[in-house]
Amino acid sequence: MSKVVVERDVPVVTDDGGSNTASNFIWALAFIIVVGLIVGALYYSGFLRRVTQPTQHKVDVTVQQPASNP
Repeated sequence: MSKVVVERDVPVVTDDGGSNTASNFIWALAFIIVVGLIVGALYYSGFLRRVTQPTQHKVDVTVQQPASNP
């Protein structure tokens, strides 16, 4: 009786390296939180307010009654 050897490729299921939907969502959420923290820190430190708001100029205006005609 002769032996028959059959070779077959068997796919091996391995970890996908974090490329599934839940992992992507968590990374996107973490990125949004980190960016929000950085923007908040810049805003509350006053840096962003100085960049986004125009400079205010104070003008002293004196209003007087016009002179009457003689």
